[in-house]
Amino acid sequence: MPPPEPLAGLWAAFAYVGAGRELLARLKYRNQRSCVRWLASAMAQALPPGLAVDSVTWAPTSSQRRRRRGFDQAELLARALGRETGLCVVPLLKRVDAAGQTGRSRSQRFCAPVFAPHRPPPASVLLVDDVVTSGATLQAAASTLVWAGAGRVDAVVAGATPLPYTPSSARQPPGVVTMRTHNSTPAEREPQWT
Repeated sequence: MPPPEPLAGLWAAFAYVGAGRELLARLKYRNQRSCVRWLASAMAQALPPGLAVDSVTWAPTSSQRRRRRGFDQAELLARALGRETGLCVVPLLKRVDAAGQTGRSRSQRFCAPVFAPHRPPPASVLLVDDVVTSGATLQAAASTLVWAGAGRVDAVVAGATPLPYTPSSARQPPGVVTMRTHNSTPAEREPQWT
């Protein structure tokens, strides 16, 4: 899938099917964190060589889900990716809504995620999440970062749900990178930090 606006690029370590789906489900729903380092290494390898970013951040889960699980899987992946790549990891976003995306229809997903800037972002940010399905969460998070002042936002995820209408022959094999650039300017209004 092409990166949703305003993302400049989007990369995935693997497809969210079969063993990849089971691995992420164990992390997300069964608190089996032993795979985090391995996932971060795979995510680092999915990034194009020479991608320049100032810091890594993540699309935070809701506080309700974080309390229930005891952790935020996207934060775990972002911090492990930072250690793997030597990049600075900074919490730049706060989740405003309490609704999760799991089980929602495609149209419902684009109405649900709401983020607010936690602090001013640097010029270029690498956004991390565990899984991309519709792209709604990454789009909402990236839009907030751009509105708050980031000039460029790229994203990397551990797993990408294959689109149901994509013929299997048209799917790219693991490791193939799709990148689209986006040259937008941040909104003129001043962001409200929370």
